[in-house]
Amino acid sequence: MTAAPETVPATVESAEATADVAAATRTYEVRTYGCQMNVHDSERLTGLLEDAGYAPFARPGGGEAGTTVEAVPDVVVFNTCAVRENADNKLYGNLGHLASVKARHPGMQIAVGGCLAQKDRSTITERAPYVDVVFGTHNIGSLPVLLERARVQEEAQVEILESLDVFPSTLPTKRESAYAAWVSVSVGCNNTCTFCIVPALRGKERDRRPGEILAEIEALVAEGVSEVTLLGQNVNAYGVEFGDRQAFSRLLRACGSIEGLERVRFTSPHPAEFTDDVIEAMAETPNVMPSLHMPLQSGSDKVLRDMRRSYRSAKFLGIIERVRAAIPDAAITTDIIVGFPGETEDDFAETLRVVRESRFASAFTFQYSKRPGTPAATLPDQVPPAVVKERYQRLAALVDEIAWEENKALVGRSVELMVAEGEGRKDAETLRLSGRAPDNRLVHFAAPEERVRPGDRVTVEITHAAPHHLVADRVLGSRRTRSGDAWEARTAAPAASAGVGLGMPGVGVPAPLPPVNACG
Repeated sequence: MTAAPETVPATVESAEATADVAAATRTYEVRTYGCQMNVHDSERLTGLLEDAGYAPFARPGGGEAGTTVEAVPDVVVFNTCAVRENADNKLYGNLGHLASVKARHPGMQIAVGGCLAQKDRSTITERAPYVDVVFGTHNIGSLPVLLERARVQEEAQVEILESLDVFPSTLPTKRESAYAAWVSVSVGCNNTCTFCIVPALRGKERDRRPGEILAEIEALVAEGVSEVTLLGQNVNAYGVEFGDRQAFSRLLRACGSIEGLERVRFTSPHPAEFTDDVIEAMAETPNVMPSLHMPLQSGSDKVLRDMRRSYRSAKFLGIIERVRAAIPDAAITTDIIVGFPGETEDDFAETLRVVRESRFASAFTFQYSKRPGTPAATLPDQVPPAVVKERYQRLAALVDEIAWEENKALVGRSVELMVAEGEGRKDAETLRLSGRAPDNRLVHFAAPEERVRPGDRVTVEITHAAPHHLVADRVLGSRRTRSGDAWEARTAAPAASAGVGLGMPGVGVPAPLPPVNACG
């Protein structure tokens, strides 16, 4: 009698097949440097890669003693910035570190995209010949195809388009937050600021149609998002492409009618095009938050002219005054450059004057950085670095002093916070959680008895102020939200690396963000 052949249980076959697929799946890691645009582009890059079958690389948190296996992603993507002077050094330093790693791991690929790739083009593969793919700001959708082509042809692929191929918002997107999201209203910029290289790299402004934007927001709200930030290089110029000067204020008001959308923000507007209809829309639309980030860059009219900033300090202060009249609790933040070529001590004193009068809640302050390819790089009277540094320190001290005074005025007030994820670096030590107030101030608060999740709301009483944050030791109430449900549903899945690594410290929602604005 012949024995029946041994059968393998279906569950075992299934497990083996799953293991084979997992072994064959290529992993990726995206490393992001720069502005909000780059952060949002990286969400699209991760979406494209996962849509093409890649999986986020789970960086090991440890390992067994004696283990010598080096775990690395199959693909590392650098999404670069070209705004700061050290951007090149940072990129090539990181690439140099990866050269030996790649040599030990045949099949590993390195891709470089973003503004620096758009600017340097083939220079990247000349300086780092082990880079497999270079792509620009206008063709991020090509990344999966370029990676596969480089692998098959075994040679570097460089593809830089001079104009937008596909509007980025049509691409797959893996958003980093379950409760808050970026929504692009436009890409590119029509300004010609002498210090800024971004318009040359991002191109002329291209606007999305309002219906497309609102449809995206409604879809996000259906997924559990309750806060959106409208994003553009020069966001309040929205509508210039289709000839509607009030398109941005209309868009803000339309956001007010989307059920379930609790918070609307935008960044970054240009003072020259900041009109009263936008102020009215902010004041009259309940879910548009009382926060405004508006770059000053300099308080000196002479320096503003040299920067080709088409406004003067009086106009800037006038906007601040009208915003505060319409929205008394508005928190206003800004960007300021110190040491622009030709800046005198009197010019710098004008910047200090405008800062004192504006009473900024915070300011991102930068020492002027010469960027090849910009008109400012060749201007005479470059300010000595020691002078720039000394002025920068004085400005930073004044900004902190004013911000602390403004924060102290909030002690004793009750505010509703959106519970945030990853914003309180010392929360574990202090036994606190963190959240953002409507005016976007960061508040560390005592954990309530009832568990709250990122995306939920808590009402707290402010009990302490510091220059860069507030503390609330009294929680007055909490509210569970659909956004909290969305966060819980996402985190209930097996843990995996987020896939997008930011190259700079975080400053706000909807995701930890670098304190650099691309333009404005």
